[in-house]
Amino acid sequence: MVVDWLACGINPNLSRIFIQSWVPEHAELHLLLSMITPLGWLERVPSYKEQQEKLREKDLSTYGFLGYPLLQSADVLLYKADYVPVGEDQAPHVELIREVARRFNYLYGREPNFENLVNEAIKKMGKKNSKLYVQLRKKFQQEGCYESLNTARALLTNQPNLSIGDKERLLGYLDGEGKIILPEPQIMLTEHAKMPGLDGNKMSKSYNNTISLREEPEQVEKKILTMPTDPARVKRTDPGEPERCPLWQLHKVYSDDAIKDWAQQGCRTANIGCIDCKRPVIDAINRELRPIQSAIKEYEADMGSVKRILVEGSEQAREEANKTLEDVREVMGLDY
Repeated sequence: MVVDWLACGINPNLSRIFIQSWVPEHAELHLLLSMITPLGWLERVPSYKEQQEKLREKDLSTYGFLGYPLLQSADVLLYKADYVPVGEDQAPHVELIREVARRFNYLYGREPNFENLVNEAIKKMGKKNSKLYVQLRKKFQQEGCYESLNTARALLTNQPNLSIGDKERLLGYLDGEGKIILPEPQIMLTEHAKMPGLDGNKMSKSYNNTISLREEPEQVEKKILTMPTDPARVKRTDPGEPERCPLWQLHKVYSDDAIKDWAQQGCRTANIGCIDCKRPVIDAINRELRPIQSAIKEYEADMGSVKRILVEGSEQAREEANKTLEDVREVMGLDY
């Protein structure tokens, strides 16, 4: 998997790659978060019931499965991420992360002498900015004006006299909470945030409906040719509707405007068959995979470098994770 990521162009100098089990802080934060997370929050995650329904042959009645989204929460919150790049179907997981962070901050964000510390921090902003901050907070608290909230947050960002701790307190004070120990991340969606699997359902390795980065051209062709298309096209001469066809979602990603126009017109007029429509997608996927597979071979020929990347990444990840966990232990009274 790591080799595949590197082959796709992930730069380990910018994006640290590490092995989760080499950073035990993940397991510790997961345990601590499990003490404050209501069971109902985990049971309502859409993928929980969906996979129970579709994977009946597997025993999924375990906390390991139920609590996996909470482990994901720990993975993200441990590094105080601003954004989480996910597919559309994973958006509920990010919302769970935000709820868990919000609950943690509510329960443990109140420091001793919090109000006095907030007032001292406000004074550091200067008379003009202090007055503006108080006005913006009041407008948000009393009227629910999110524009005022965003303006106040931007105001705090540009205050050189405030320490990181001061800013966290004032950000928490805006929301009516305390100091923000675990910031709430935002969802980051790509232009094509939802891709269908080869069977037309959600793409998932669990459902065995994916194309891997190491797929041979012949396998790519075989898999795409067996994809379902618009059910209205029973015969070659039946017109179809691209928006009902799972293949069209792949055209949106892999085809240029000319091919997309050709596919839409040909489908709706039955001038082309489904196999004809699949050919450009097959060619485009294989064209994309070719340099990736070449890079995979290069990395596999130098696994020593890959292992060094993992060791260095894990060391750096653990250093960052420890900073967060120190804050968490302190506010929970576990810093002994």
